[in-house]
Amino acid sequence: MEFPSLLLVNAVTIAGCMLALWLLSLWLKDASIVDIFWGLGFVVVAWVSTLCAASPGTLAWLTTILVTIWGCRLAGYLAWRNLGHGEDKRYTEMRNKPGRNFALFSLVVVFGLQGTIMWIVSLPLQILPTLSGSFSAISAIGIACWAIGLTFEAVGDYQLARFKANASQQGEVLDQGLWRYTRHPNYFGDFLIWWGYYLLAISADSGAWWTAVGPALMSFCLLYFSGVAHLEQHIQTRRPAYADYIRRTSPFFPWPPSPQQTSSIESSSGSAHPQEPRPS
Repeated sequence: MEFPSLLLVNAVTIAGCMLALWLLSLWLKDASIVDIFWGLGFVVVAWVSTLCAASPGTLAWLTTILVTIWGCRLAGYLAWRNLGHGEDKRYTEMRNKPGRNFALFSLVVVFGLQGTIMWIVSLPLQILPTLSGSFSAISAIGIACWAIGLTFEAVGDYQLARFKANASQQGEVLDQGLWRYTRHPNYFGDFLIWWGYYLLAISADSGAWWTAVGPALMSFCLLYFSGVAHLEQHIQTRRPAYADYIRRTSPFFPWPPSPQQTSSIESSSGSAHPQEPRPS
């Protein structure tokens, strides 16, 4: 199957998955199940692309395995964190807005939009099985980016979950481990992972350069749309002292904390203020 056909097949596959998930969300009265499917959706796209391609090479199979590891880990973590706790407050706020037909709104804005973003972001995954290139130095760099990204994402999630599980640390900020060097190690990890997939794609064929639109869109979402900017706007309105953590800690790319800023809470008790849980 050629690349244009794969694009169509994946568009239909994603649309079908999102429609089924939307119907399930209506029955459960919980739109936040879309977050759990986010990682799994890319796993589906990767496998559909590889299995439908005429003759996928080693790089395509390797990338599909990497996507499967990443997507299943993310879905498992979000399921463990979210299931049994009711609908995420972001979706509840949308649901409770007066005069809104939430069923239709969620179909278009929640499930439809995420499905569209998924299709665009996954362009490197969709084109790779149609390329004939072999393993190269760029491939190795792509795998290294993926490995470092997965480490940041998984370790960041683990450190945050362990921190929040300690009742004595409620109302404090996680500013140790990876969180000492970046306020969003999990988002930075996602950033590296998607640019790693892109490097794998162009290592197979430099003509795939234009699929950079996929990781570029993901980077934009992480930094300005549903990631850093959105999360920190809400944190600061609820927790004014979080501003101190912002002043001394890099927002995204890991960097040593600023020596000019010292938390007033750290000075008195050795800790800082609360870090919000990771949204999807």
